[in-house]
Amino acid sequence: MHARSKTGRLLLLLLLLLLVGPTAPVALAQKKAPAAKKSKAQLERERRANLKRIKETSRILAQTQQKKQASVGQLNAIQEKLVVQQGVIKNISSELRYIEGDVQQTEGQVQQTRQRLERLKAEYARLIYAGSKTANGYNRLMFLFAAESFNQFLLRLRYIRQYTEVRQAQAKQITQTQQRLGQQLTGLQQQRQEKGSLLSTQLSEKKTLTTLRVQQNQVITKLTQQEEGLRKELANRQRAISRLDNLIALRVREEIARAAREAARRAAARARAAEVAANAGRSPGATSRTPTTAAAEEAAATKAERTDRVTLTPETAKLAASFTDNRGRLPWPVGKGFISQRFGRHNHPVLKNVVVENRGVDIQTNSGESVRAVFSGKVLTVASVPGMGNIVMVQHGDYFTVYAKLRNVSVSEGQTVEARQTLGTVSTNAEGTSEVQFQVWRNSANLNPENWLGRK
Repeated sequence: MHARSKTGRLLLLLLLLLLVGPTAPVALAQKKAPAAKKSKAQLERERRANLKRIKETSRILAQTQQKKQASVGQLNAIQEKLVVQQGVIKNISSELRYIEGDVQQTEGQVQQTRQRLERLKAEYARLIYAGSKTANGYNRLMFLFAAESFNQFLLRLRYIRQYTEVRQAQAKQITQTQQRLGQQLTGLQQQRQEKGSLLSTQLSEKKTLTTLRVQQNQVITKLTQQEEGLRKELANRQRAISRLDNLIALRVREEIARAAREAARRAAARARAAEVAANAGRSPGATSRTPTTAAAEEAAATKAERTDRVTLTPETAKLAASFTDNRGRLPWPVGKGFISQRFGRHNHPVLKNVVVENRGVDIQTNSGESVRAVFSGKVLTVASVPGMGNIVMVQHGDYFTVYAKLRNVSVSEGQTVEARQTLGTVSTNAEGTSEVQFQVWRNSANLNPENWLGRK
């Protein structure tokens, strides 16, 4: 009898272990899964974004390839595709590492689940074997009525009930474990299929990368043979940039002087108003301007000539502060395209030992693409610069944005524009390259536009 009571307690303990034991590893697996899925989802979004960039660049490249002669614009488009293509391949490699980790984790879970299922089946077999000895009602009754006391009778009755519950729970655990194993095997198969698909995609993208490199080398070879033409083109560009720089510097100086004179007039008006108020109680002959007022006006006028920054009103100061707050978040001046030439000094893409300098960024885009204001402001200048096409200069307090290489312009000087409002359309040169130059200035200081534009 003592042995049977001990068996009952062991069965209860087994039941508790079966019901409580497996929850911890399952919970841990569920906690880890979201982080992995989130990272994979992010990688997939990046890959889709890169593929979209490749599609856009392919359209731009196709336009430059309509001309049989190789061009720097064509080379820029190929190089942009190369950079993005490398990003796609790197992204796929990262995704493959995540999937490989998922596969290994799932394989481990499958192995653990199979081992657990075997243990459950073995335990269940022992339960069935033990239960077969008291399978009929007579044996159960003999077991109950052989009790030496009423309390022992109740304990044995509880044991029989608990034994039945343990066996049912064990059977349920086996069914659930079998279902979990099936789900894990299905998930493992899907992960392996996804891995195989990504490997095929990676191979295809690498072949595309190789093709692009061959195409890049061919264009460079053709351009190298056109060295004289490239040097002439570069000289024309430098002259055009110089003309644009002179125009920007002139318009900034004029605006600085105008704003300072306006501030001086406002200061003088306030001084006269104060003088009138102070002389209100004096005799009529004592209300003329005093030397103090005249000196104040003269000092303000002198300051207007010396200042090197735009004198801001409360309204323009607020606009400039808002422009500053949007650093790194400004919309691009065109809806589609890529930076074909970056800000500052850098080597020419073809000519050896030749360094070019860019006051802004050149953005290569589609033919006929609209050029938009990146922030609200006032159109300060609309002009035409040889070699740079039409240009629009927009003022944002003491900041200025410049849009050059426009085919036509749809705004006029003095007009107030809003962010993303169309200023004109991009021009396309004889080589089939559609490109807009975008610059950012603060007073007379030239700034890097890439630090101000947001991510596309």
